[in-house]
Amino acid sequence: MKNTEDLLAAVLAGGFGPRPDGLVATSVFWIHHGTRLSGGDTTYLNQYVLVRVGGSFGGCAIEAGEVDPALCRDASGSPLGSLLREAPRPLRIAALDAYLSETAPHREAAGAEPVVLPAGTPEVRARARDAAIAGLLDTGPGARVGLIGVVNPLVAAIRERGGTPLLCDFNLRTTQWGDPVTDDMHEVLDTAEAVVATGMTLSNGTFDTVLARCRERGVPLVVYAQTGSAVARAFLGAGVTALSAEPFPFSQFSAEPTTLYRYRAAGGA
Repeated sequence: MKNTEDLLAAVLAGGFGPRPDGLVATSVFWIHHGTRLSGGDTTYLNQYVLVRVGGSFGGCAIEAGEVDPALCRDASGSPLGSLLREAPRPLRIAALDAYLSETAPHREAAGAEPVVLPAGTPEVRARARDAAIAGLLDTGPGARVGLIGVVNPLVAAIRERGGTPLLCDFNLRTTQWGDPVTDDMHEVLDTAEAVVATGMTLSNGTFDTVLARCRERGVPLVVYAQTGSAVARAFLGAGVTALSAEPFPFSQFSAEPTTLYRYRAAGGA
């Protein structure tokens, strides 16, 4: 598969399990969540659309105003196949994630390494999560690590491993330490020696570009995904070299221990 459209077509054709036309999106809902970590000056305003299929959830982060919450009311109870064909892109990604999570749950997947995040404050849990993500990098001291989707604790975690972050985000212009953040991902993709990208790239349609460019340059691509964690997993070994998959409910919604799943393609990241 070259891209997410190829994956979607394969799922609709029954290539990953039962045809989704025979499944129902039991529940479709929307969450708005704000966080400011202590010591930081950035308030993260995150919004998600989520789809439940059977015993699994799929999620996709969205930009403000991108999805009308009323869409969730209308989509709940819909055949999953119709959402995959006709829904706005974020809802299609959430539905695709739900399907792939249901047919192959992370907790049962071969090659999945469970990492339990400790109970505690948002700061404690964010540092543990981002250290787990940075631990998927296999780069030498001073390596230029592109970060597509900037989270301050992850910038710190990359530095702690000796990397030099190259930062790109559509909404942030600087980190809490004053590091410049570009909104042009090509500046990062053309020079990075490794790339770490958020699952949000699945939502905004840039994932396929990131995937293709990393393939062309032979650059390792690590994806850290709440959005579309099972979608990104489908590209493991086909452009994605490692993945931190965090299925819903996400770590920021709990102070108790929760589990994310790390994957590495054959040969590592």
